[in-house]
Amino acid sequence: MELSRRQLLVGAALGGGLVVAWGLRKRPWPLPLPPGEGEVAFDAWIRVGRDGVVTVSVPQLEMGQGISTQLAQIAALELEADWRQMGVVFAPASEIFANAPLAARWAELWLPMARDNGVPSDNWLARHWAEAHRFTATADGQSLAAYEAPLRHAAAGARALLVKAAAKRWDVRPEDCTVSGGLVHHGPQSLTFGALAQEASKLTPPDPLPLGPLPAENPARLPSGSTPPFPRLDLPAKLDGGWMFAGDVRLPDMVFAAIRHAPVGEAAHLAGHDARAAKGIGGFLKLVEGPDWLAAVATNSWAAEQALAAVAPRFSVHRPISAEKIDGALDAALKAAIKQGGQTIAKQGDPEALLGSKPPYSQRYDAAAAVAAPLETASAVARLRDGRCEIWVASQAPEQTRRAVAGALDISVEHVVLYPLAAGGSFDARLECPHAVEAALIARETGKPVLLTYTRWQEAVTAIHRPPLAAQIEARVDQTGTIAAWRLRVAMPSAAREFGARLLQGTSRAEAMAHHQNAHVDPLAMEGFVPPYSFALAIEHAPVAVGLPTGRLRGNGHALGAFITESFVDEIAAAQGREPLSYRMAMLEGDPRLAACLQRVSALANWNGGHDASGQGIACHRIGSVSGGGCIAAVVTARRGDEGVAVDRIVAVADIGRIVNVDIARQQIEGGLVYGIGLALGSASVWNGGLPAGARLAALNLPLLVNCPEVEVDLIASTADPEDPGEVGVAVAAPAIANALFSATGLRLRRLPLGSEE
Repeated sequence: MELSRRQLLVGAALGGGLVVAWGLRKRPWPLPLPPGEGEVAFDAWIRVGRDGVVTVSVPQLEMGQGISTQLAQIAALELEADWRQMGVVFAPASEIFANAPLAARWAELWLPMARDNGVPSDNWLARHWAEAHRFTATADGQSLAAYEAPLRHAAAGARALLVKAAAKRWDVRPEDCTVSGGLVHHGPQSLTFGALAQEASKLTPPDPLPLGPLPAENPARLPSGSTPPFPRLDLPAKLDGGWMFAGDVRLPDMVFAAIRHAPVGEAAHLAGHDARAAKGIGGFLKLVEGPDWLAAVATNSWAAEQALAAVAPRFSVHRPISAEKIDGALDAALKAAIKQGGQTIAKQGDPEALLGSKPPYSQRYDAAAAVAAPLETASAVARLRDGRCEIWVASQAPEQTRRAVAGALDISVEHVVLYPLAAGGSFDARLECPHAVEAALIARETGKPVLLTYTRWQEAVTAIHRPPLAAQIEARVDQTGTIAAWRLRVAMPSAAREFGARLLQGTSRAEAMAHHQNAHVDPLAMEGFVPPYSFALAIEHAPVAVGLPTGRLRGNGHALGAFITESFVDEIAAAQGREPLSYRMAMLEGDPRLAACLQRVSALANWNGGHDASGQGIACHRIGSVSGGGCIAAVVTARRGDEGVAVDRIVAVADIGRIVNVDIARQQIEGGLVYGIGLALGSASVWNGGLPAGARLAALNLPLLVNCPEVEVDLIASTADPEDPGEVGVAVAAPAIANALFSATGLRLRRLPLGSEE
């Protein structure tokens, strides 16, 4: 279909540039990023400047996972551009960038039918909802699924137009031209993208667009330690300090805010403070009261903190949370589930008939609540002027953050402008940004631009936690000693529903806890609890309110489910006198990808079966379907030392489908394994009186660089759809460490963090 000149060029007057917008046909949405002077925008995704620099819009939060590099790489490969002339710009929330695949995965959080009847989300319905809500959230590894195809189409269209412009100038056929290295060639002639962009904007793209092959790097092409063909775009700025975070923003007449939040309980409010105590502090300006917080505003951050310490805010908390209350609620819910049964979320075969009344294998597993603990604490800048609120913040769900700010200020969401910034780590902590709301409220009361930054203590007090759990698992083996039936009952808050109520419905933390933690069975929170093995099974959920805000954290239910599954499989194998690797392989019929990971990792790690107290432990896990998901197997060498658990080596083999960037895939799996060590050995606080006992990073027993293990990651070439590499490593780490410690010590640890029950 040929497009008219009127249909093709939209927004030409915006920013002084031209927009080639075939991808916007039949969509009445404004461009989220108008081109600048001397630029041509090809759809909403790609801009080409006179200097030949190609700028790619990135609608996802860059939080260290490398998504900005991967999206730029997809565009560069389709365009045949010069990587040295590629750049990125973080795009604001827009209907154009709707993340329909993630909306489909989270359908039960916004679609009543999916919640109550298990009806899967329809693709059209998910896209319609995502577009209507400008849903561009970064989560669950759905970035490539959402954005690879539209980005490739935009790049293919731009390449076709650049070729047509060159062919017209040379008076040759477009099909006789080639493109490489940011140049269009015909014989000895060549022209840069920048020289052709303006002319290309006056032409019409072909239909269909001439797409190139799917981008895929062969894992064998990039040995570990070699120079990657597509080096990360964010690293130079991070090395020289030019990479912008919210805490780096400076505006004219800006002031700084510090904040104290109430302890966690069923209800809390600000009870009082001594306002007069801050008057003598140099730079102090004023106090701003919230319903359950108090902020001090000053001309510098030190004065703001000193003022808060001086005024000593007091809070009234109804039924503050404590470790005893959390454990008591989980214990009671699990006992009730054992007696009455939980709500079934997965079942295959007839496990009840095979298990009988007294299964021979039965154990309890527990996990404490865990925190994300990103390196960068929550920070946001807010400015109110001319009836609008501007927010500078790193948010995984920018439109939902805009709506929360608009609701708090009682203004239209269209009057909230959010400038997306990168995050210094997130691990899903920045899916929700209450600090942006607080910054906006403080700015309104102050009448000046405000930078609000949480201390590490406030980050801990306000943290959203991976849900704690108590689980009872039972199994029976057949005549060969192989597992025949399996039943797992899990008492755990409905963390995904609670999270969805806060993020998508604007429910307060207290209301979400009260109405959602124990209201419904939660399959999304229980993802990862279904074993990959071929035996009869039943997985049951017993929702329980624990009084601690829960939600998503890197690895989510997969990290919890893999810990229970792989530890218990290892336990049964040991009781049967069976070698752990072959025991797993015998139950993996129908899953050749996971079996291949196990076989390869055993060879790379010189697996010895964990015999003779070698300290070797093995574990595996799959995320998603057998044919289209990602899987991993790992062998860990660990021991008990004078200072606790020491992990000496991790060897992992993963099949994560088609790989766009091998180097980033390795980085993410390595990072996931190290993050998984933190979740296995720490990342949890003991709560008393509504406050965590330890808030500093040093108190969370996180792995330090000095004691990080040797990590070796091998990737299996695959043609399956890409799977997020950042989650699989997290999932497999804890059970592999637990099994290694059993090999080293003979002790079976069944509680996370490992050793916390001792």
